Amino acid sequence: MRVLVAGASGFVGRRLTAALVAAGHEVRAMTRRVDAYPGAGKAVYGDVHEPESLAAALDGCAAAYYLVHSLDDRRFAQRDAAAATAFGRATGEAGIERIVYLGGLGADDGTLSAHLSSRREVEKLLGAGEVPVTTLRAGIVIGHGGISWEMTRKLVERLPLMVVPQWVHTRCQPIAIADVVHYLVEVLTVPAAAGRAFEIGGPDVFSYLDMMRRLAEIEGRVLPMLPALVPMVEPVTWLSARWVALFTGVDAHTSRALIDSMNTEVVVHDHTIQDVVPYRPMTFDDAAIAALAERAAQSRQSRR
Repeated sequence: MRVLVAGASGFVGRRLTAALVAAGHEVRAMTRRVDAYPGAGKAVYGDVHEPESLAAALDGCAAAYYLVHSLDDRRFAQRDAAAATAFGRATGEAGIERIVYLGGLGADDGTLSAHLSSRREVEKLLGAGEVPVTTLRAGIVIGHGGISWEMTRKLVERLPLMVVPQWVHTRCQPIAIADVVHYLVEVLTVPAAAGRAFEIGGPDVFSYLDMMRRLAEIEGRVLPMLPALVPMVEPVTWLSARWVALFTGVDAHTSRALIDSMNTEVVVHDHTIQDVVPYRPMTFDDAAIAALAERAAQSRQSRR
């Protein structure tokens, strides 16, 4: 099947394009920098913020993946809404049969953060062209280069003492990047997955505090923590974002959006994905070790 991957050069996209090619699909990797694209598939120009560029990128494709977000922008919700609407309309005009989207976990009960609410809005707006949208909703994705994972790793590795607010007790259900890619590839050709949303996660459920402690144990580190039980009020949230940015290198706007989301439980409650794509995701320990090993391998290669 010929498929377009929007966001092909990103953390998930570059792994997905390789997996799709390995599965026998003809991949068009949509990018704004065609000459510099290093990944699998055929690079084609396209920009979700330039709707007129999408028709050529989508031409001849049967399906499209949407892996785009703008967390590093103050107006990320507005930008992502406009981009998703444009992409949804373009897929309808191009005769695309299915869109596959990677969104975020969280209950639709009015408590979603601005980041997670935006992800949920994108789900709906991608259907602007009346193309069936298959959504996989995930929490923290564990893998070298993933923003949430790298933020977690760097906090564990760099902080001599962590004064923790209440959000560290929120539950999350992380999943390995390899498992996310597996689900993304498999739902593409399953008729029962069309037009549906599925929740995906690994087998382990942690609080953010316990997840960081477990990572510290895996790395052989001690992570002293001083519970502050600080509520998620505006000044604290912004201060936490600045503090995280300082220690992790993640820009303040992105860290702010992610910290806001950490007050929302991101746990799988609907397990119907197992009826459509039977599969056993790896444990947190195995996912963390794989991510650390990939980072070490890349570090050794860069020194050669």
